[in-house]
Amino acid sequence: IRDRLWRVLLPSARPTLMVGVNQVIMLALNMVIIASMIGAGGLGYDVLLALRALKVGEAMEAGLAIVALAIALDRLSQAIAHSQAKGHVHQEVSPSLWRRYPNLTLAIAILVVTTLFGLFVPALAVVPKAITFTTAPLWKAAVNWVTINFFDTIEAFRVALILNLLNPLRAFCEGFPWLGAVFLLGLAGYQLSGLRLAVLVAALTAFCAITGLWEKTMATVYLCGISAFIACLIGIPIGLMASRSDRFEKIVTPVIDTLQVLPSFCFIIPVVMLFRVGDVTAMIATIAFAVVPAIRYTNHGIRQVPPALIEAAKVSGCTPRQTFFRVQLPLALPEIMLGVNQTILMALAMIIICAMVGTRDLGQEVFIALSKADSGRGIVAGLAIAFIGIVADRLFSAWTAKARARLG
Repeated sequence: IRDRLWRVLLPSARPTLMVGVNQVIMLALNMVIIASMIGAGGLGYDVLLALRALKVGEAMEAGLAIVALAIALDRLSQAIAHSQAKGHVHQEVSPSLWRRYPNLTLAIAILVVTTLFGLFVPALAVVPKAITFTTAPLWKAAVNWVTINFFDTIEAFRVALILNLLNPLRAFCEGFPWLGAVFLLGLAGYQLSGLRLAVLVAALTAFCAITGLWEKTMATVYLCGISAFIACLIGIPIGLMASRSDRFEKIVTPVIDTLQVLPSFCFIIPVVMLFRVGDVTAMIATIAFAVVPAIRYTNHGIRQVPPALIEAAKVSGCTPRQTFFRVQLPLALPEIMLGVNQTILMALAMIIICAMVGTRDLGQEVFIALSKADSGRGIVAGLAIAFIGIVADRLFSAWTAKARARLG
């Protein structure tokens, strides 16, 4: 069993595991702003100070430094994984460590030598200010130019979006009866996976109602739901195009890495300057933050379809279109649905951040509790947010499992 795990299962699952490693790196770096609020320093603190002073240029510059770090770590982790995958095929045992790992030995030697030189030559340890430059005025000027030249268009779009989409949807969600929601979600859970899931989903939904947070819960569902839906409408087609073109994938990957790692606050400030505070700002910032998993997992799912099955479809006479829609897309459905699931959870993760721009939902409840040091109120609202995510996760997972079983 141990040999099968280490020699067969883990090597074959390496691409999927590396997607998970990528997500860990990106989400860890995205937390630097939150960490700076409780005393951590570094780039996160620079971003926080700039945003508190509404210095958009400085905030974007520090945020892009975090992005550059994340992209470097991501590319290094992918390169290490690929080199290990090739090295496991034939690996001769060498008596000396430096012959087995020459690159690692060289990296350690360079690190030691440069550290020693830095002790005697300060310019090698700390970058001299004379050779540094700032891009902050560029970002500030870009935001100001868009705001001045496109204000009328942006304002018309914002008003149309509020009147024709957001307000009607919010009124429908907030007016939905809690007992009907408990019953319908419980019925969906029963149809998908049986009594156990039905009871779990109904109980978690009922918790949001009996704690007096039903209206705010439905406001959260409305905002996260519409944001996640639009993010999937944008992300899944982009992921499909990336899976069909290596060149397009190379263009898209740095963009989605930037969107995922750029601190959440950096989304909020430019959008506020363009669309002012309110649900439109929250929705746009949430879409930008949550669209990444839909793109990444769709691309990964299509690319991981076994080539043998694609060749078998071609031999059977399938056209490229039939091969894509009848072989690749159904087999990639579990990965695509995992991306949808992650998109919903990422949208929920933006709830508290969006409370800073005037949303009236569970994020606002948590924000008020934090400002008043009311731990009980904050925990209850936080649990309600978590339960929304759990309900969505369980229902989507059950639906994906059922679809996979139907496809065989």
